[in-house]
Amino acid sequence: MSLKGGLACLGNSSFGAPRAFKGKIAGARFLGRALSAAEVTACATINPDGKPLDVPPSTAATQADRIPVVDISDDAPRQVVVAEGAKDRYEGHPTTLLADDGRTLFCVWTTGHGGPCGQMARSDDGGLTWTRLDATLPEVYGRTHRNCPVLQKMKGPDGKTRYFVYSAKAKEGRGLGILMSEDLGKTWREMPFQAHLSAGMPPTGFMALKDGSCALFGQVFKSSAKAKDRPSDDQAVWMSVSKDGGIIWGEPRIVAEADKRNLCEPCCLRSPDGSSLVLIMRENRHRGRSMMCFSRDEGQTWTTPADTPWALTGDRHEGVLLPDGRYVIAFRDRAIGSDTYGQFMAWVGTWDDIVNVRPGQCRIHLLRHHGLGNVFPGADCDTGYPGVELLKDGTLVCTTYTRHFADDRQSSVALTRFKIEEIDSLYKKLK
Repeated sequence: MSLKGGLACLGNSSFGAPRAFKGKIAGARFLGRALSAAEVTACATINPDGKPLDVPPSTAATQADRIPVVDISDDAPRQVVVAEGAKDRYEGHPTTLLADDGRTLFCVWTTGHGGPCGQMARSDDGGLTWTRLDATLPEVYGRTHRNCPVLQKMKGPDGKTRYFVYSAKAKEGRGLGILMSEDLGKTWREMPFQAHLSAGMPPTGFMALKDGSCALFGQVFKSSAKAKDRPSDDQAVWMSVSKDGGIIWGEPRIVAEADKRNLCEPCCLRSPDGSSLVLIMRENRHRGRSMMCFSRDEGQTWTTPADTPWALTGDRHEGVLLPDGRYVIAFRDRAIGSDTYGQFMAWVGTWDDIVNVRPGQCRIHLLRHHGLGNVFPGADCDTGYPGVELLKDGTLVCTTYTRHFADDRQSSVALTRFKIEEIDSLYKKLK
């Protein structure tokens, strides 16, 4: 339940199509103050019957799980607003693409929560300034495509690099809508609808495979009878392969599922030595940690999903491998008991940290989300769908949507820029 401007809403109060609350309420109180971190944690572990949640012991945060947080969220000189929200306008759910020159960036997003597509911008200077490209896109894109568009770059067997935008195709079931550019983003055209690829939420994971093919990873409801997008409507993660650089995609197959777990929004990363892949997945029941699985044969087989480190628990992971072998992985913080729950965060750590479920080096608070106070977990965590790019000069550009301004403006698309050496320096001061 949220209260704002004298209006009350019980259910999903985010912008876009409202969803009524269904279920039992654990408790309701009106408070004239913000809750402490400990009180927020307590709210996350209450059932309607007053008993503790059925959370596996491994999901609980111990002192050993907690790692230092480097906070650059209020460092304004690092930040750029790509698309500013307004009192009556919500800019959300961006992803980014880095061109082969290591400097040019593209960004796509929606208006409204999970709303219509049609927005695109390009930066020629590593994210410092942006030019809108909406007018270069097909008219049908803004009219029939929606919900969290995903940018990807693929090289085909013909040696040509193609850019793609994946989205949900409105009024055509839950299949995949696609835009393609064959001239490095100058012009775009709509591709045939891919009805066999589930895309209520567009596929978020991508990996170039060693044989020259490309793998795409998305999500699908385990039961077609339960497709209401409730936390209990569990999903599994699928993989599809293209052998022609993204023009035609093969039949998807399920590669990750777990009992009473809602796996979605996969992020695929390769190990520094190139031998292994990992899928890091959002767990949408939010009663435990995120989950991960591994492949050592280019995605032909995968391990059974298991918990990630506590500090990697979040929604909509995106990451890059640094030259020194560490990873920077950004996400919406969903770690139970976290002081930054619902904020836009990044995790810094190694492949060994991931494989061995170790905490990692540190977290980074990237941008501050000025929501409704984040009083209850899940009530106002509407931020964190990211783009993460490593420029050729070593600058990391992390982009998301957030209530960037502490006023009545809705979500903006914004980014922060930093180098890992700056994070290391700030990290040393915390020790």
